[in-house]
Amino acid sequence: MASINKVILLGHVGKEPDVRYVDKGVCVAQVRLATSEPGYTLSGGTQVPERTEWHNVVFFRQLAETVEKYVHTGDCIYVEGKILSRSYDDKKGITRYITEVWADHMKFFGSARPKDAAPNT
Repeated sequence: MASINKVILLGHVGKEPDVRYVDKGVCVAQVRLATSEPGYTLSGGTQVPERTEWHNVVFFRQLAETVEKYVHTGDCIYVEGKILSRSYDDKKGITRYITEVWADHMKFFGSARPKDAAPNT
C-alpha cells in the first residue's frame, strides 16, 4: 500500500533564519514558523483562546539560499514539505527528539519583499 508524507503550512516567521553551510558548501536554513487557530466561544459561553503552534522548518540548497536572502522575522510564507523525526543525545547524554518539516517548496505570502527579490519557488 502506498503512503504520503506531505505538509502544507502558511504562517509567520518567528525569528531570523538560522543559516549555515555544510558538506562542500551546501546551504541549510532553519526557520521557526508560527501557525495560529483563532479563539472562539462555545455555546455555553466558555472562551477557547487562540492557539499557536511552532514548527521547525528546514530548507536546503537553492531554497535555503533564497531564505537566507529574503526571509525575515514576521514574514508570512507558504511551505510545502514532509515531516521527519529524529533523535540526538544532548550534552548530558539525554536522548532528545525533534520533529521537523523538510521544505520542498516555499512562496512568499503577503510579505513586503524588495522588487529585486527572487520569485516564489
